[in-house]
Amino acid sequence: MSTTAFVGDRPRPTIVLVGHGMVGQRFLEALAERGLTATHRVVVLGEEPRPAYDRVQLTSYFSGRTPEDLSVTDMEFIAAHGIELHMGDPVETIDRGARKVTARSGLTVGYDVLVLATGSYPFVPPVPRRDAEGCFVYRTIEDLLAIEEYAKSRATTGAVVGGGLLGLEAAGALKGLGLDTHIVEFAPRLMPVQVDEGGGAALLRTIEDMGLSVHTGVGTQEIVTGEDGSVTGMKLSDGSELATDMVVFSAGVRPRDQLARDAGLAVGERGGITVDEQCRTVSDPHVFAIGECALAADGRVYGLVAPGYEQAETAAATIAADEASFTGADLSTKLKLLGVDVASFGDAHGTTEDCLDVVYSDARSGLYKKLVIGRDGTLLGGILVGDAEAYGTLRAFTGSVPPIAPESLVLPAGSGGSAQLGPSALPDEAIICSCHNVSKGTIRAAVTDHSCTTVPEVKKCTKAGTGCGSCVKVLGQLVTAELEASGVEVDKGLCGCFAQTREELYEIVLALRINTYQDLLDRHGRDGARGGDGCEICKPTIASIIASLAPTIGASGYVLDGEQAALQDSNDHFLANLQKNGSYSVVPRIPGGEITPEGLIVIGEIARDFGLYTKITGAQRIDMLGARVEQLPLIWARLVDAGFESGHAYGKALRTVKSCVGQTWCRYGVQDSVRMAIELELRYRGLRSPHKLKSAVSGCARECAEAQSKDFGVIATSNGWNLYVGGNGGATPRHGDLLAQDLSDAELIRLIDRFLMFYMRTADRLERTSTWLERIPGGLDHVREVVVEDSLGIGEELESLMADHVTNYRDEWAATLDDPEKLARFVSFVNAPDTPDPVVGFVSERDQIKPDLPLLSIGTRPLEGSAQR
Repeated sequence: MSTTAFVGDRPRPTIVLVGHGMVGQRFLEALAERGLTATHRVVVLGEEPRPAYDRVQLTSYFSGRTPEDLSVTDMEFIAAHGIELHMGDPVETIDRGARKVTARSGLTVGYDVLVLATGSYPFVPPVPRRDAEGCFVYRTIEDLLAIEEYAKSRATTGAVVGGGLLGLEAAGALKGLGLDTHIVEFAPRLMPVQVDEGGGAALLRTIEDMGLSVHTGVGTQEIVTGEDGSVTGMKLSDGSELATDMVVFSAGVRPRDQLARDAGLAVGERGGITVDEQCRTVSDPHVFAIGECALAADGRVYGLVAPGYEQAETAAATIAADEASFTGADLSTKLKLLGVDVASFGDAHGTTEDCLDVVYSDARSGLYKKLVIGRDGTLLGGILVGDAEAYGTLRAFTGSVPPIAPESLVLPAGSGGSAQLGPSALPDEAIICSCHNVSKGTIRAAVTDHSCTTVPEVKKCTKAGTGCGSCVKVLGQLVTAELEASGVEVDKGLCGCFAQTREELYEIVLALRINTYQDLLDRHGRDGARGGDGCEICKPTIASIIASLAPTIGASGYVLDGEQAALQDSNDHFLANLQKNGSYSVVPRIPGGEITPEGLIVIGEIARDFGLYTKITGAQRIDMLGARVEQLPLIWARLVDAGFESGHAYGKALRTVKSCVGQTWCRYGVQDSVRMAIELELRYRGLRSPHKLKSAVSGCARECAEAQSKDFGVIATSNGWNLYVGGNGGATPRHGDLLAQDLSDAELIRLIDRFLMFYMRTADRLERTSTWLERIPGGLDHVREVVVEDSLGIGEELESLMADHVTNYRDEWAATLDDPEKLARFVSFVNAPDTPDPVVGFVSERDQIKPDLPLLSIGTRPLEGSAQR
């Protein structure tokens, strides 16, 4: 047994923590907050080779985050509190009589208090050959590394067994690795625990639209292997066989309680170490269990991190002789799975007697929203698929009667019936952060009683927003509201360099004809910022304003001229989108999606000659990816010679105006949508704005161009054109609002001119038209008054500004090719311009290239502050 530690002449009691995951790390923090790390010796023994990391965000490893990025362990904290951390050395036996544990290495540690945080293990169905080569589980970073290596070297197709939370995460990982991916789920729908039939259907449609194959209502009967013993397929319960090179089991988890069983601790019938409300095992008062290995007093094993954190707090408080209990937890959850927002809260399935459902479903857009309402109007729970923007507010209202009609809470913005329900309407007892059980009242107190004035300060004070992060937006709104209610002037300036908002800076630049960033900073910057270099927030923002007003204020509209070049975001520096392996994309403009055979041939020849990856996008363009920086001028020289110009895929500018074939070809078409799309795209090309702009023109009400999901969309009628504004696809879908109808060509263009310039004048930095339209005072009605009715008398001015842009437009790549000085920037190494970047590499897949991203090598290193034995 290891030597007892002393403080002065007194021996320090020892707390041993078995397992170092997210819950284990939170337990250590709770010990430190109560001063127990100063009065106790704390020893941690973990099985994995690395300290605690964010398992909730595990899949983000495949999108570029490193294991170090995922870490939730502050080694300075470990060292400062004298915590002895032993990783890669799991406990193998517990001697409860002698109160000691023995690890695999032979290390023996005596304990006064033992805390088990051993987590869970993946459940693998007992099917034949489940351990064949090519079969994996999805639980740890080491699992991900093994999956990545096998997928890269041995597989083209993968199948995930399990369509729950982790199963969809695993499927997203396989798809991201370039595999044709299947999901096999025994239940009749995806995510059966979190969503109902309607939510599962919306999720299924969206996932299938991404190119994944989903098989529900079937189980895995057998893994099929080849002569070498590796996976070649799987047999399903409906008699079909699925060809696949690898199988990832993600069919749920089970409590890791074997260590406790071997020590004679009581466990539940279906697993889990039985504990009381203080998280102390019912078998031994010296042993606690927390997290996924524990069977709580309410008979439930909690598989979410928030209940685990609460159990960690309870155990630490009990050890410190404070009163605390864990009697259950909120199982609400919000996740982004395969890019799709999915959330559930409260009684999501409506199990409460005599409750009612309020449902909004839009299968085309993959939206499904359901609220469960009691007869008295109490919000009992809900499910959100495709748009979980209201999750934080709705979850906080659970158990109370919302102040507005429940149907208005699920209708999408822009539908004409939705209502805004801000966090200021919440009662103080409403839980804002479920991860750390922080109420609205606690957040308000952080501002009023502890003088917190920013979200980071409130996070540090309350821990709110430091878990999954889904409450941060609501947290920011509460902090601002509380400061304003206290009479504190809230700084709404663009950044630390400017006290003005973006809208105010736009007006200053326009009114005073300021045409350089440095002049604006020196004349209107904050004290201390004047004469400086600015920051990463204001520099690209001001660059965009100057570019959008360039003809009017006498500035160069070319983003790589002089001072402008130093202000741009990374993509604008090379007039191309940087890709994940350091190469760039080339996206020529194809107005309206219309292109001649000769144009297609030119693009094909260039892609072939430079070995580029080609893809037809949903925006009716052709992307060519994989160009090295030094190749960009060579590629664009050929494109410009063939009549192509920049598609501005890299800029906060107009991207495309999508169109259907219209009345020219379609038997349902009532207007020439292609002609109008081309006219609009050529008019607004190169228009720099607060955020990217997308548009579309549909030739009839069947809406094949999806115009209502665009920043400005046009739909043909038998009498002209209907104009919709403020639409948005992406992560937060929003239908556009009808601004005006039955417009002539001239009326349509005039209103779009005014709308775009008014948006550019009043929007915040990086604010899409959809967000701007909901934020601007008066909303759609005010915008209609200004744009259509000219209530402010600025219609002619807005039109004049747009006319200046149209008259002075010049293609950026054509301008670059004409200037040898500008061309000099297109090199990987300034001191060796002829040397290509050796890091940029490719491999072949489906007869095209894809980035060759080397596997990340994860090594182990000594842990500061741990005792070496």
